[in-house]
Amino acid sequence: MEKCLGGSSGHPATGMLDKAVVMLLLTALVFTALAHGAVEPWSLALFELVTLALILLWGIKLALFGRFQVRIPPAALGLTALAAIGLVQSIAFEGGTGSISSLSFNVEATRSSVLALTCLLVCFLVGANFLITRDRLRTVAHFLVVFGFLMAVFGLLQHFGWNGKFYWLRRNHYGASPFGPFVNHNHFAGFMEMLLPVPVALVITRGVRGAVRLFYGFAAAIMGIAILASLSRGGIVSLLAGLVFLAVTASRLRNLVALAAIAAAMAIGVLWIGTDPIVNRIAGQPGKSGDTLFTSRGWIWRDTAAVIAANPIIGVGMGAFQTAYPIYSKSDGSLVVGQAHNDYLQVLADFGIAGLAATAWFIVSVARAFKYGIKSRDRLLAGLALGGGAGIFAMLVHSVFDFNLQIPSNALLFLVLSAVVSHIGGSLAMRRTEKSNEPVRNYGFHPAGKLSGSGSIG
Repeated sequence: MEKCLGGSSGHPATGMLDKAVVMLLLTALVFTALAHGAVEPWSLALFELVTLALILLWGIKLALFGRFQVRIPPAALGLTALAAIGLVQSIAFEGGTGSISSLSFNVEATRSSVLALTCLLVCFLVGANFLITRDRLRTVAHFLVVFGFLMAVFGLLQHFGWNGKFYWLRRNHYGASPFGPFVNHNHFAGFMEMLLPVPVALVITRGVRGAVRLFYGFAAAIMGIAILASLSRGGIVSLLAGLVFLAVTASRLRNLVALAAIAAAMAIGVLWIGTDPIVNRIAGQPGKSGDTLFTSRGWIWRDTAAVIAANPIIGVGMGAFQTAYPIYSKSDGSLVVGQAHNDYLQVLADFGIAGLAATAWFIVSVARAFKYGIKSRDRLLAGLALGGGAGIFAMLVHSVFDFNLQIPSNALLFLVLSAVVSHIGGSLAMRRTEKSNEPVRNYGFHPAGKLSGSGSIG
Protein backbone atom coordinates (compact mmCIF):
# COMPACT_ATOMS: atom_id res chain seq x y z
CA MET A 1 0.00 0.00 0.00
CA GLU A 2 1.38 3.41 -0.97
CA LYS A 3 1.74 5.94 1.79
CA CYS A 4 -0.07 9.16 0.89
CA LEU A 5 1.42 12.43 2.11
CA GLY A 6 -1.65 14.58 2.13
CA GLY A 7 -4.85 12.60 2.24
CA SER A 8 -6.33 9.50 0.73
CA SER A 9 -4.50 7.98 -2.21
CA GLY A 10 -7.84 7.07 -3.81
CA HIS A 11 -9.97 3.94 -4.20
CA PRO A 12 -7.89 0.80 -4.90
CA ALA A 13 -9.81 0.27 -8.15
CA THR A 14 -8.26 3.47 -9.52
CA GLY A 15 -4.67 2.41 -8.78
CA MET A 16 -3.93 1.43 -12.37
CA LEU A 17 -5.36 4.71 -13.63
CA ASP A 18 -3.16 6.62 -11.19
CA LYS A 19 -0.06 4.86 -12.47
CA ALA A 20 -1.11 5.44 -16.07
CA VAL A 21 -1.53 9.16 -15.41
CA VAL A 22 1.89 9.42 -13.73
CA MET A 23 3.58 7.52 -16.56
CA LEU A 24 1.87 9.67 -19.17
CA LEU A 25 3.00 12.84 -17.40
CA LEU A 26 6.59 11.60 -17.29
CA THR A 27 6.31 10.55 -20.94
CA ALA A 28 5.29 14.12 -21.78
CA LEU A 29 8.45 15.35 -20.06
CA VAL A 30 10.60 13.03 -22.15
CA PHE A 31 8.82 13.71 -25.41
CA THR A 32 8.82 17.50 -25.17
CA ALA A 33 12.53 17.56 -24.33
CA LEU A 34 13.55 15.17 -27.09
CA ALA A 35 11.31 16.93 -29.63
CA HIS A 36 13.58 20.01 -29.55
CA GLY A 37 11.63 21.48 -26.63
CA ALA A 38 8.24 21.07 -28.39
CA VAL A 39 8.66 24.42 -30.15
CA GLU A 40 7.44 23.22 -33.55
CA PRO A 41 3.70 23.05 -34.36
CA TRP A 42 3.65 19.24 -34.73
CA SER A 43 5.37 18.58 -31.40
CA LEU A 44 3.31 21.20 -29.55
CA ALA A 45 0.14 19.65 -30.98
CA LEU A 46 1.20 16.19 -29.77
CA PHE A 47 1.90 17.61 -26.31
CA GLU A 48 -1.58 19.12 -26.26
CA LEU A 49 -3.04 15.74 -27.25
CA VAL A 50 -1.13 14.09 -24.39
CA THR A 51 -2.62 16.70 -22.06
CA LEU A 52 -6.08 15.86 -23.38
CA ALA A 53 -5.39 12.19 -22.63
CA LEU A 54 -4.38 13.15 -19.08
CA ILE A 55 -7.69 14.99 -18.64
CA LEU A 56 -9.65 11.98 -19.95
CA LEU A 57 -7.85 9.55 -17.62
CA TRP A 58 -8.35 11.90 -14.69
CA GLY A 59 -12.04 12.22 -15.56
CA ILE A 60 -12.42 8.45 -15.68
CA LYS A 61 -10.79 8.16 -12.28
CA LEU A 62 -13.08 10.81 -10.80
CA ALA A 63 -16.11 9.00 -12.26
CA LEU A 64 -15.01 5.68 -10.77
CA PHE A 65 -14.15 7.27 -7.45
CA GLY A 66 -17.69 8.59 -7.17
CA ARG A 67 -16.94 12.17 -6.14
CA PHE A 68 -15.03 15.14 -7.44
CA GLN A 69 -11.82 15.57 -5.47
CA VAL A 70 -9.10 17.88 -6.77
CA ARG A 71 -6.22 19.44 -4.83
CA ILE A 72 -5.54 22.99 -5.98
CA PRO A 73 -2.25 24.37 -4.60
CA PRO A 74 -2.13 28.14 -4.04
CA ALA A 75 0.42 28.46 -6.84
CA ALA A 76 -2.19 27.20 -9.32
CA LEU A 77 -4.14 30.42 -8.82
CA GLY A 78 -1.27 32.41 -10.32
CA LEU A 79 -1.19 30.23 -13.43
CA THR A 80 -4.98 30.36 -13.69
CA ALA A 81 -4.87 34.15 -13.50
CA LEU A 82 -2.34 34.28 -16.36
CA ALA A 83 -4.52 32.02 -18.50
CA ALA A 84 -7.59 34.13 -17.67
CA ILE A 85 -5.79 37.34 -18.67
CA GLY A 86 -4.73 35.72 -21.94
CA LEU A 87 -8.30 34.59 -22.56
CA VAL A 88 -9.61 38.15 -22.08
CA GLN A 89 -6.87 39.46 -24.38
CA SER A 90 -7.94 37.02 -27.10
CA ILE A 91 -11.55 38.23 -27.23
CA ALA A 92 -12.05 40.02 -30.54
CA PHE A 93 -14.86 42.26 -31.79
CA GLU A 94 -15.65 43.05 -35.39
CA GLY A 95 -16.32 46.70 -36.10
CA GLY A 96 -18.77 48.15 -38.58
CA THR A 97 -16.05 48.50 -41.19
CA GLY A 98 -15.02 44.87 -40.82
CA SER A 99 -11.97 45.69 -38.70
CA ILE A 100 -11.12 43.45 -35.75
CA SER A 101 -10.40 44.99 -32.36
CA SER A 102 -9.02 43.24 -29.29
CA LEU A 103 -6.64 43.77 -26.41
CA SER A 104 -4.10 41.53 -28.12
CA PHE A 105 -1.90 42.75 -30.97
CA ASN A 106 -2.17 39.26 -32.48
CA VAL A 107 -5.36 37.43 -31.55
CA GLU A 108 -4.46 34.09 -33.13
CA ALA A 109 -1.04 34.01 -31.47
CA THR A 110 -2.65 34.80 -28.12
CA ARG A 111 -5.24 32.06 -28.50
CA SER A 112 -2.55 29.52 -29.35
CA SER A 113 -0.48 30.63 -26.37
CA VAL A 114 -3.47 30.44 -24.02
CA LEU A 115 -4.09 26.86 -25.16
CA ALA A 116 -0.45 25.94 -24.49
CA LEU A 117 -0.52 27.62 -21.07
CA THR A 118 -3.77 25.83 -20.20
CA CYS A 119 -2.13 22.50 -21.05
CA LEU A 120 0.80 23.37 -18.79
CA LEU A 121 -1.63 24.34 -16.03
CA VAL A 122 -3.35 20.95 -16.40
CA CYS A 123 0.02 19.19 -16.10
CA PHE A 124 0.80 21.19 -12.97
CA LEU A 125 -2.52 20.16 -11.42
CA VAL A 126 -1.95 16.54 -12.48
CA GLY A 127 1.43 16.61 -10.74
CA ALA A 128 -0.09 18.15 -7.61
CA ASN A 129 -2.87 15.53 -7.50
CA PHE A 130 -1.07 12.36 -8.56
CA LEU A 131 2.50 12.77 -7.31
CA ILE A 132 1.22 12.54 -3.75
CA THR A 133 2.52 9.24 -2.38
CA ARG A 134 6.00 8.41 -1.22
CA ASP A 135 6.33 5.58 -3.75
CA ARG A 136 5.40 7.85 -6.64
CA LEU A 137 7.75 10.58 -5.47
CA ARG A 138 10.55 8.04 -5.19
CA THR A 139 9.77 6.95 -8.75
CA VAL A 140 9.88 10.58 -9.89
CA ALA A 141 13.25 11.06 -8.17
CA HIS A 142 14.74 8.03 -9.93
CA PHE A 143 13.21 9.09 -13.23
CA LEU A 144 14.50 12.66 -13.10
CA VAL A 145 18.03 11.57 -12.19
CA VAL A 146 18.26 8.79 -14.79
CA PHE A 147 16.70 10.91 -17.51
CA GLY A 148 18.94 13.87 -16.66
CA PHE A 149 22.00 11.62 -16.76
CA LEU A 150 21.05 10.13 -20.13
CA MET A 151 20.23 13.56 -21.54
CA ALA A 152 23.63 14.87 -20.41
CA VAL A 153 25.48 11.90 -21.93
CA PHE A 154 23.60 12.27 -25.19
CA GLY A 155 24.27 16.01 -25.26
CA LEU A 156 28.00 15.48 -24.78
CA LEU A 157 28.19 12.69 -27.37
CA GLN A 158 26.31 14.71 -29.97
CA HIS A 159 28.39 17.81 -29.18
CA PHE A 160 31.71 16.06 -29.77
CA GLY A 161 30.38 14.09 -32.73
CA TRP A 162 28.35 16.90 -34.28
CA ASN A 163 27.72 16.45 -38.00
CA GLY A 164 25.24 19.28 -38.44
CA LYS A 165 22.26 17.04 -37.69
CA PHE A 166 20.14 16.44 -34.58
CA TYR A 167 20.39 12.79 -33.54
CA TRP A 168 22.89 12.56 -36.42
CA LEU A 169 19.84 12.32 -38.71
CA ARG A 170 17.83 15.56 -38.86
CA ARG A 171 19.63 18.56 -40.35
CA ASN A 172 19.76 21.71 -38.24
CA HIS A 173 17.90 24.52 -40.02
CA TYR A 174 17.13 26.55 -36.94
CA GLY A 175 20.10 27.98 -35.10
CA ALA A 176 23.85 28.27 -34.83
CA SER A 177 24.17 27.07 -31.25
CA PRO A 178 22.35 23.75 -30.80
CA PHE A 179 23.17 21.34 -28.00
CA GLY A 180 21.65 17.95 -27.32
CA PRO A 181 18.11 17.83 -28.70
CA PHE A 182 17.63 21.59 -28.25
CA VAL A 183 18.02 24.16 -31.01
CA ASN A 184 19.52 26.64 -28.55
CA HIS A 185 22.27 25.72 -26.10
CA ASN A 186 20.71 28.05 -23.51
CA HIS A 187 17.58 25.92 -23.44
CA PHE A 188 19.56 22.71 -22.99
CA ALA A 189 21.41 24.33 -20.08
CA GLY A 190 18.11 25.57 -18.66
CA PHE A 191 16.59 22.11 -18.74
CA MET A 192 19.65 20.49 -17.15
CA GLU A 193 20.11 23.13 -14.43
CA MET A 194 16.65 22.25 -13.11
CA LEU A 195 17.46 18.53 -13.00
CA LEU A 196 20.97 18.67 -11.54
CA PRO A 197 20.01 19.88 -8.02
CA VAL A 198 17.71 16.88 -7.49
CA PRO A 199 20.45 14.21 -7.18
CA VAL A 200 22.75 16.64 -5.36
CA ALA A 201 20.08 17.44 -2.77
CA LEU A 202 19.21 13.78 -2.20
CA VAL A 203 22.90 13.04 -1.62
CA ILE A 204 23.24 15.98 0.77
CA THR A 205 20.16 15.05 2.80
CA ARG A 206 21.08 11.35 2.77
CA GLY A 207 17.85 10.59 0.96
CA VAL A 208 19.82 7.98 -0.97
CA ARG A 209 22.45 5.53 0.21
CA GLY A 210 24.90 2.93 -0.96
CA ALA A 211 25.35 2.40 -4.68
CA VAL A 212 22.36 4.61 -5.47
CA ARG A 213 24.05 7.49 -3.69
CA LEU A 214 27.22 7.02 -5.74
CA PHE A 215 25.24 6.94 -8.97
CA TYR A 216 23.31 10.08 -8.02
CA GLY A 217 26.58 11.91 -7.35
CA PHE A 218 28.09 10.69 -10.62
CA ALA A 219 24.95 11.63 -12.56
CA ALA A 220 25.00 15.12 -11.06
CA ALA A 221 28.63 15.59 -12.06
CA ILE A 222 27.90 14.53 -15.67
CA MET A 223 24.94 16.92 -15.81
CA GLY A 224 27.15 19.75 -14.59
CA ILE A 225 29.84 18.95 -17.16
CA ALA A 226 27.21 18.97 -19.92
CA ILE A 227 25.95 22.39 -18.81
CA LEU A 228 29.48 23.80 -18.84
CA ALA A 229 30.22 22.19 -22.21
CA SER A 230 27.10 23.82 -23.68
CA LEU A 231 28.88 27.19 -23.27
CA SER A 232 25.67 28.87 -22.16
CA ARG A 233 26.73 31.81 -20.03
CA GLY A 234 23.27 32.06 -18.49
CA GLY A 235 23.40 28.32 -17.82
CA ILE A 236 26.81 28.54 -16.15
CA VAL A 237 25.68 31.42 -13.93
CA SER A 238 22.46 29.58 -13.04
CA LEU A 239 24.34 26.33 -12.34
CA LEU A 240 26.54 28.16 -9.85
CA ALA A 241 23.48 29.90 -8.38
CA GLY A 242 21.74 26.56 -7.87
CA LEU A 243 24.78 25.02 -6.17
CA VAL A 244 25.20 28.05 -3.90
CA PHE A 245 21.49 27.88 -3.08
CA LEU A 246 21.89 24.23 -2.09
CA ALA A 247 24.94 24.95 0.03
CA VAL A 248 23.36 27.89 1.85
CA THR A 249 20.02 26.18 2.43
CA ALA A 250 21.62 22.96 3.70
CA SER A 251 24.54 24.64 5.47
CA ARG A 252 23.51 23.20 8.83
CA LEU A 253 24.07 19.68 7.56
CA ARG A 254 27.41 17.96 7.99
CA ASN A 255 27.26 16.39 4.59
CA LEU A 256 28.32 19.34 2.46
CA VAL A 257 31.52 17.44 1.72
CA ALA A 258 29.38 15.49 -0.76
CA LEU A 259 28.51 18.73 -2.55
CA ALA A 260 32.19 19.65 -2.66
CA ALA A 261 33.03 16.21 -4.09
CA ILE A 262 30.42 16.59 -6.84
CA ALA A 263 31.72 20.07 -7.68
CA ALA A 264 35.28 18.69 -7.79
CA ALA A 265 34.15 15.93 -10.16
CA MET A 266 32.64 18.58 -12.45
CA ALA A 267 35.92 20.51 -12.39
CA ILE A 268 37.94 17.39 -13.25
CA GLY A 269 35.58 16.62 -16.13
CA VAL A 270 35.91 20.14 -17.49
CA LEU A 271 39.71 19.95 -17.22
CA TRP A 272 39.64 16.70 -19.17
CA ILE A 273 37.42 18.18 -21.88
CA GLY A 274 39.34 21.48 -21.97
CA THR A 275 38.78 24.77 -20.18
CA ASP A 276 39.66 27.17 -23.01
CA PRO A 277 36.23 27.23 -24.70
CA ILE A 278 34.50 27.88 -21.37
CA VAL A 279 36.92 30.59 -20.28
CA ASN A 280 36.77 32.29 -23.67
CA ARG A 281 32.98 32.11 -23.71
CA ILE A 282 32.71 33.80 -20.32
CA ALA A 283 35.48 36.35 -20.79
CA GLY A 284 35.11 36.87 -24.54
CA GLN A 285 37.63 36.00 -27.22
CA PRO A 286 40.87 37.89 -26.60
CA GLY A 287 41.71 40.41 -29.30
CA LYS A 288 38.21 40.31 -30.81
CA SER A 289 35.17 42.52 -30.42
CA GLY A 290 33.33 40.52 -27.84
CA ASP A 291 29.67 39.71 -27.56
CA THR A 292 28.65 42.25 -24.93
CA LEU A 293 25.46 42.26 -22.93
CA PHE A 294 24.07 45.14 -24.98
CA THR A 295 24.86 43.63 -28.38
CA SER A 296 23.29 40.30 -27.42
CA ARG A 297 20.30 41.30 -25.27
CA GLY A 298 20.52 44.86 -23.96
CA TRP A 299 19.05 46.50 -27.05
CA ILE A 300 16.09 44.08 -26.93
CA TRP A 301 15.53 44.90 -23.26
CA ARG A 302 15.63 48.63 -24.08
CA ASP A 303 12.97 48.27 -26.77
CA THR A 304 10.92 45.91 -24.60
CA ALA A 305 10.83 48.64 -21.95
CA ALA A 306 9.19 50.86 -24.56
CA VAL A 307 6.61 48.13 -25.26
CA ILE A 308 5.86 47.89 -21.53
CA ALA A 309 5.65 51.66 -21.07
CA ALA A 310 3.06 51.92 -23.83
CA ASN A 311 0.97 48.97 -22.55
CA PRO A 312 1.52 48.86 -18.76
CA ILE A 313 -1.75 47.44 -17.45
CA ILE A 314 -2.81 44.52 -19.63
CA GLY A 315 0.16 44.16 -22.01
CA VAL A 316 0.21 43.56 -25.77
CA GLY A 317 -1.23 40.07 -25.54
CA MET A 318 0.17 36.70 -24.63
CA GLY A 319 2.28 35.43 -27.52
CA ALA A 320 1.90 38.74 -29.42
CA PHE A 321 5.33 40.13 -28.54
CA GLN A 322 6.79 39.50 -31.99
CA THR A 323 3.93 41.43 -33.60
CA ALA A 324 4.10 44.39 -31.20
CA TYR A 325 7.87 44.71 -30.90
CA PRO A 326 8.62 46.39 -34.26
CA ILE A 327 6.13 49.16 -33.46
CA TYR A 328 8.19 50.35 -30.50
CA SER A 329 11.69 49.21 -31.47
CA LYS A 330 14.51 51.57 -32.37
CA SER A 331 16.30 48.86 -34.38
CA ASP A 332 16.30 48.76 -38.17
CA GLY A 333 14.02 45.72 -38.24
CA SER A 334 16.55 43.49 -39.98
CA LEU A 335 16.25 40.91 -37.19
CA VAL A 336 13.00 39.22 -36.16
CA VAL A 337 12.66 39.45 -32.38
CA GLY A 338 10.19 36.94 -31.00
CA GLN A 339 11.09 37.11 -27.29
CA ALA A 340 12.38 39.67 -24.82
CA HIS A 341 15.21 37.33 -23.72
CA ASN A 342 14.13 38.00 -20.14
CA ASP A 343 11.11 36.14 -18.85
CA TYR A 344 10.21 38.87 -16.35
CA LEU A 345 10.21 41.59 -19.02
CA GLN A 346 8.28 39.20 -21.26
CA VAL A 347 5.56 38.77 -18.64
CA LEU A 348 5.26 42.53 -18.27
CA ALA A 349 5.15 43.04 -22.04
CA ASP A 350 2.63 40.24 -22.66
CA PHE A 351 0.39 40.60 -19.59
CA GLY A 352 1.20 43.96 -18.03
CA ILE A 353 1.19 44.63 -14.31
CA ALA A 354 -1.70 42.20 -13.82
CA GLY A 355 0.43 39.36 -15.18
CA LEU A 356 3.42 40.33 -13.08
CA ALA A 357 1.24 40.18 -9.96
CA ALA A 358 0.00 36.69 -10.92
CA THR A 359 3.58 35.55 -11.53
CA ALA A 360 4.70 36.94 -8.17
CA TRP A 361 1.84 35.05 -6.48
CA PHE A 362 3.03 31.81 -8.07
CA ILE A 363 6.66 32.31 -7.01
CA VAL A 364 5.77 33.30 -3.44
CA SER A 365 3.39 30.34 -3.08
CA VAL A 366 6.04 27.85 -4.21
CA ALA A 367 8.65 29.52 -1.98
CA ARG A 368 6.36 29.16 1.03
CA ALA A 369 5.83 25.46 0.26
CA PHE A 370 9.60 25.04 -0.13
CA LYS A 371 10.15 26.52 3.33
CA TYR A 372 8.01 23.79 4.86
CA GLY A 373 9.07 20.99 2.53
CA ILE A 374 12.78 21.06 3.43
CA LYS A 375 11.79 20.52 7.08
CA SER A 376 10.28 17.11 6.41
CA ARG A 377 11.47 14.36 8.73
CA ASP A 378 11.54 12.02 5.73
CA ARG A 379 14.93 12.38 4.05
CA LEU A 380 13.56 11.50 0.63
CA LEU A 381 10.88 14.19 0.83
CA ALA A 382 13.24 16.77 2.29
CA GLY A 383 15.74 16.02 -0.48
CA LEU A 384 13.12 16.29 -3.21
CA ALA A 385 11.85 19.59 -1.79
CA LEU A 386 15.41 20.92 -1.53
CA GLY A 387 16.43 19.73 -5.01
CA GLY A 388 13.20 20.89 -6.61
CA GLY A 389 13.47 24.28 -4.94
CA ALA A 390 17.10 24.70 -6.03
CA GLY A 391 16.19 23.77 -9.61
CA ILE A 392 13.36 26.31 -9.57
CA PHE A 393 15.71 28.96 -8.15
CA ALA A 394 18.31 28.24 -10.84
CA MET A 395 15.67 28.72 -13.53
CA LEU A 396 14.46 31.96 -11.96
CA VAL A 397 18.05 33.22 -12.16
CA HIS A 398 18.42 32.07 -15.76
CA SER A 399 15.15 33.79 -16.65
CA VAL A 400 16.93 37.12 -16.24
CA PHE A 401 18.99 36.35 -19.36
CA ASP A 402 16.89 34.02 -21.52
CA PHE A 403 13.38 32.81 -22.30
CA ASN A 404 13.51 29.20 -21.07
CA LEU A 405 10.01 29.34 -19.60
CA GLN A 406 8.58 30.04 -23.04
CA ILE A 407 9.92 26.68 -24.22
CA PRO A 408 7.20 24.05 -23.49
CA SER A 409 9.61 21.32 -22.32
CA ASN A 410 11.38 23.61 -19.88
CA ALA A 411 8.16 25.16 -18.63
CA LEU A 412 6.73 21.65 -18.11
CA LEU A 413 9.72 20.52 -16.05
CA PHE A 414 9.61 23.76 -14.06
CA LEU A 415 5.94 23.17 -13.23
CA VAL A 416 6.41 19.48 -12.36
CA LEU A 417 9.13 20.47 -9.87
CA SER A 418 6.84 23.22 -8.57
CA ALA A 419 4.01 20.70 -8.14
CA VAL A 420 6.26 18.33 -6.16
CA VAL A 421 7.53 21.11 -3.91
CA SER A 422 4.01 22.50 -3.48
CA HIS A 423 2.62 19.14 -2.42
CA ILE A 424 5.42 18.19 -0.02
CA GLY A 425 5.46 21.62 1.59
CA GLY A 426 1.70 22.06 1.51
CA SER A 427 1.09 18.73 3.23
CA LEU A 428 3.52 19.57 6.03
CA ALA A 429 2.10 23.06 6.41
CA MET A 430 -1.40 21.60 6.70
CA ARG A 431 -0.28 19.12 9.36
CA ARG A 432 1.38 21.87 11.37
CA THR A 433 -1.79 23.94 11.16
CA GLU A 434 -3.90 21.01 12.33
CA LYS A 435 -1.52 20.45 15.25
CA SER A 436 -1.08 24.11 16.14
CA ASN A 437 -2.34 23.46 19.65
CA GLU A 438 0.35 20.84 20.25
CA PRO A 439 3.95 21.59 21.27
CA VAL A 440 6.01 22.72 18.28
CA ARG A 441 7.92 19.84 16.70
CA ASN A 442 11.12 20.08 14.69
CA TYR A 443 10.39 18.73 11.21
CA GLY A 444 13.88 18.75 9.85
CA PHE A 445 17.22 20.24 10.80
CA HIS A 446 18.33 19.48 14.33
CA PRO A 447 20.72 21.77 16.21
CA ALA A 448 23.38 19.09 15.80
CA GLY A 449 23.12 19.60 12.08
CA LYS A 450 21.65 16.22 11.15
CA LEU A 451 18.44 15.60 9.29
CA SER A 452 16.00 13.71 11.51
CA GLY A 453 14.10 10.63 10.48
CA SER A 454 14.87 7.95 7.97
CA GLY A 455 13.27 6.96 4.71
CA SER A 456 16.21 7.01 2.35
CA ILE A 457 16.20 5.21 -0.98
CA GLY A 458 18.27 2.06 -1.00
